[in-house]
Amino acid sequence: MTTDRASAAANDRPRVFSGIQPTSGSFHLGNYLGAVRQWVDMQDTHDTFYCVVDQHAITVEQDPAQLRENTRVSAAQLLGAGLDPERCTLFVQSHAPEHAQLAWVMNCITGFGEAARMTQFKDKSAKQGNDHTSVGLFTYPDLMVADILLYQADEVPVGEDQRQHLELSRTLAERFNHRYGQTFTVPTAFIPKATAKIYDLQDPGVKMSKSASSPKGIVNLLDDAKTSAKKFKSAVTDTETVIRYDEEGKPGVSNLLRIHSAMSGQTVEQLEAHFEGKMYGALKTELAELFVEWVTPFQRRTNEFLDDPAALDKVLAQGAEKARAVAGPTLAAAYERIGFLASRH
Repeated sequence: MTTDRASAAANDRPRVFSGIQPTSGSFHLGNYLGAVRQWVDMQDTHDTFYCVVDQHAITVEQDPAQLRENTRVSAAQLLGAGLDPERCTLFVQSHAPEHAQLAWVMNCITGFGEAARMTQFKDKSAKQGNDHTSVGLFTYPDLMVADILLYQADEVPVGEDQRQHLELSRTLAERFNHRYGQTFTVPTAFIPKATAKIYDLQDPGVKMSKSASSPKGIVNLLDDAKTSAKKFKSAVTDTETVIRYDEEGKPGVSNLLRIHSAMSGQTVEQLEAHFEGKMYGALKTELAELFVEWVTPFQRRTNEFLDDPAALDKVLAQGAEKARAVAGPTLAAAYERIGFLASRH
């Protein structure tokens, strides 16, 4: 165990690492309810490291000015959602060069076949074709491994689509430890119990996402609140009138109930009783009002950071300093054990 891990253990708080890509200006409701809200809650129970993973974003071509803007907007939204720099470490991935440095080490102990079997790579490369698929897309799971192992993370919040990457992190941590001596904590998956799966408001068979959702089906957190309220009120339901949870028979209504439950804290059963005898319009209207009530202060807090770039830069600089205080010794230990000559400058 490293000195840093000993101090974390003394704190009796498992360490968590998680990251979010700055791939678009605004988070959507699925991002918040599926991940970010859990990040906020975990500040009280874990030693939390949260990262805007801008290096992952460049596996596909990015406009430089837009990437910088999206990175700032992502960080501001995380703060607006409730991340507290006094209770977590929030930073930008490229501000800690140890990520790229450890990723090269991970590249060199990963088998070609292991990397080629990564489902996301196979899916994306099949769609893009070999000529439009970067080497970075092939090796970015190793950058994810480095992200996690640098901070000696005990737990990593993951959805089903990231579980394979976490397994690679476990495999490579164990492989390195076996070859070179105990260096990395082997992380485990953290599956939040109440994670809400949020679907497209117009096509409730499709998960809400920037790539798959229609403009009317996705709720962007930075959109005008009245515009988002209209999206809830025009959400697809069905030809019945009874408000009840039935994923197979009533996917649209079930999606609305799931969102309401996630935002209000009421159980689906309580909501079914609450809306008994009422029409779909009542559910849509109440949900729209609930969302506006939450998103209005979120947007205000986010914009306060965007309107004060110096304050945002200070938060991110302090976060990078805290992150590197952990990442630096981890990388140094890995370098020493793999046989690199120590730098004496």
